[in-house]
Amino acid sequence: MVSLESNKLFCELLPAELEQLHGAARELTFAANQPIFRQGDPGDGIYFVKEGLVQIATMVSTGESKELSKIAPGDLFGELAVLDNEPRSASATADKATTVYFISRDELQKLLDHMPRLFSALVREITRRMRTFNDKYVREAFEAERLQLVGRFASSIVHDLKNPLNIIGISAEMACMPSSTLESREVAKVRIRKQVERISNMVSELLEFTQGAHINFILAQMSYNSFVEPLLEEIQQEIALKSIKLECLTPIPSVLVRINPQRLSRVFHNLIGNAADSMAGGGAIKLRFIVTGQEVVTELEDTGNGIAPEILDRLFQAFATHGKVNGTGLGLSICKKITRDHHGRISGRNVPGGGALFSFTLPLPSTEPKSY
Repeated sequence: MVSLESNKLFCELLPAELEQLHGAARELTFAANQPIFRQGDPGDGIYFVKEGLVQIATMVSTGESKELSKIAPGDLFGELAVLDNEPRSASATADKATTVYFISRDELQKLLDHMPRLFSALVREITRRMRTFNDKYVREAFEAERLQLVGRFASSIVHDLKNPLNIIGISAEMACMPSSTLESREVAKVRIRKQVERISNMVSELLEFTQGAHINFILAQMSYNSFVEPLLEEIQQEIALKSIKLECLTPIPSVLVRINPQRLSRVFHNLIGNAADSMAGGGAIKLRFIVTGQEVVTELEDTGNGIAPEILDRLFQAFATHGKVNGTGLGLSICKKITRDHHGRISGRNVPGGGALFSFTLPLPSTEPKSY
């Protein structure tokens, strides 16, 4: 039997924080073989096993149930559906008489808003579990050819989450320092919340890509400058650790565009992230903005080695990648979809003297198609 306060996620919490945790948690008991939640159910909260054993399983394409893992006392489950706000991707069943602690989504959000230590511990645990999941299914992919895509997607998720998770970890540590001020804790809170939203968006887009579904979203009219400028400041903080600098060679235009900021920010993150990966020794990414009578053009040129000839003609196809240890080629494919959803175009090419140049367009409101 594992008490709530002895759980490894909560060992760093202060007594007052543990008291809040106890107030938010409920004990639930399940008989052997009793479902705790089913695949497709809403992600209403997170579970910690107090005693007993929980089986996590999912339905595969053959209609059979495949066991993914066994959750023992002291471990958690149900966290991903809470994080990405999507239905449960697997079922949880009590393998024997089991007691769990349950914390609802709303209560968990309140705790995370006020407990950077808890957030940092939860992020570390999720990362560890994702790496374990990745290792397990990559091995199976080598053993069974039909599972190769599972390994690719797992690798893609770990790679894409690395930067936001690093920012969350650093921000949480800064907020927990004895010398931290109220102002610095507020800054850390904002940074953490932004990165959680970014992770949620990444997961949703990967699910959308793999399921071939179309997710409706709203295009809001706003100044392109007010969207791009803070976004570039945020990304610069991420890539500065790699000795890479963003340079705006032209002013960011203040023209009005109709965009979905969350989705379009992924295009900037992906393009700049790819450029940064190609410049292991540091370098620069130069941005240019051009306004025509019909659209605004954004160009990103790097000082790397350029696009490999092997993939130049299929650059935006899924899984087109070359020479990247952690890449799967999904990033540019997702960029193309997002750009098309904004009624724009995207292209990429090599430039003389080395380096790659990617360009995407957004129509000005007066030229955008009337129907969407």
